[in-house]
Amino acid sequence: MGEINAHVIAQETELQELGYKQELPRTRGLFHILFMTISIMAVPYAIASPIATCLIGGGPVTMVWGWIFVSTAVLPLAFSLAEISSKYPTSGGAYYWCFRLASPKSRVWLSWIDGWLTVVGSWTVSLSVTFGATQLLISGVQIFRPDWVPSSGQTYLILLAITTFVTAPGVFFNNIMPLIDVLSAWCIFLGTIVIAISLSTKAAAGRRSAAFAFGHYDPSLSGWIPGWTFFIGLLPVTYTYCAIGMIASMAEEVRKPSTQVPTAIIWSVPIGALCGLVFSLPIVFTLPDVAALLASGQPIGIMFELVMGSKAGGFGMLFIVFLISIFCGISICCAASRATWSFARDRGIPFPSTFSKVNKRLGDVPLNAYLLSTGIQLSLGLLQLGSTAAFNAIVSVAVMCLGASYTLPVAILLVNGRVGVEGSAFYMGKVRGRVINAFAVAWVLFEIVLFSMPAVLPVTRVSMNYASVVFVGFALISAIWYGMDGRHHYAGPPLPEASRKEEQS
Repeated sequence: MGEINAHVIAQETELQELGYKQELPRTRGLFHILFMTISIMAVPYAIASPIATCLIGGGPVTMVWGWIFVSTAVLPLAFSLAEISSKYPTSGGAYYWCFRLASPKSRVWLSWIDGWLTVVGSWTVSLSVTFGATQLLISGVQIFRPDWVPSSGQTYLILLAITTFVTAPGVFFNNIMPLIDVLSAWCIFLGTIVIAISLSTKAAAGRRSAAFAFGHYDPSLSGWIPGWTFFIGLLPVTYTYCAIGMIASMAEEVRKPSTQVPTAIIWSVPIGALCGLVFSLPIVFTLPDVAALLASGQPIGIMFELVMGSKAGGFGMLFIVFLISIFCGISICCAASRATWSFARDRGIPFPSTFSKVNKRLGDVPLNAYLLSTGIQLSLGLLQLGSTAAFNAIVSVAVMCLGASYTLPVAILLVNGRVGVEGSAFYMGKVRGRVINAFAVAWVLFEIVLFSMPAVLPVTRVSMNYASVVFVGFALISAIWYGMDGRHHYAGPPLPEASRKEEQS
């Protein structure tokens, strides 16, 4: 216990050197923050919910080889984020990194833009989880009542109930949130194994050959050219990894954030990659007729029912994925609240004194930031409900915003000759670091272009991907707001005294 207290005191001192006082309790160790990252990734849920896009985007080849491709492509980003987060372990995360890495002339507006990318990405990715859980619940009901089609009002009430449920633990039981993250990770590990064994054992819809599982590729369903169809189908894979940087917002609750947060970011990728293969391979070896799955509107529930050979079996598999999505929602809403709180603390959000308050009675919880994050999710949930296209749009906005927020500090670091990360426990060196940073930036830029595209052609009002419109809209609002009001009260995060003196000399 004495050693833990010594670490906490040391981190409080380090945080003061970065310009902040300790306000949240440091209750998380390495495995807590690693398991929280795994909980946020929620591999079975992240693959299952948008699986229709994967099927449209080529089928088995995209599910297996696309998974391996993206798991490899995201590694440079993970290493880049680990390096920077080790140097600047604060809950500000990417927008704080922008401020410290950019030049004095540009750091304020760059950190402002990145801060808004971060909070919008955090809100939309949280909404995508609760929205996806809503769809899973509806799909579970439709296994037993296939004729039931919920109205928009019914869908929203389900979303409201799920959002309230996943928000409550972080508000009222903050002291046991690390334990919940551990339980969530074990639920993911065990759930993945149970589903893999169950599908492989039953295979009621028939078994596929290895040639089909590893080599079948049908680009005809998307309307895109064959090569591009493969990339369109990568949405579920990229969705899995889009939030790995969100745990930077938890840095001020980790006992040794300069080593434990970056370690969690790096190790989450291979662990997630392994879980994804264990989950995906039984699916491609037992995959029913794809056309029948896509015709259902909620393919994952029908797929489980057909493969398990019974409604009860299908519901059991779907319930495991639903439970994982609930755990994911608890963890990701917690991280989103911290991102909101930290940006409010630096006066990047209206009414900063309100949304940066920490509620002592509830156990040092940023309650107002939690409520703001949840309220915005529910408001955005009113816009589009009940369709695969709506879910894909929400997911795409989350991937684009979070990806852009992570990439901006990496790009600044790259342009400035990698000045500002010397001394990081995960320092990659000048040459190697430059190559890895360049790959990270290139991959995310490709992601942003990719997920601006509609999943199918020809484009209709329903199938149109509005993610790019929402992404650009938020960016314009952020820029206009900064010009009109933000520049008068937002000065960026606090600059340590040593850095200020260095600039003046």
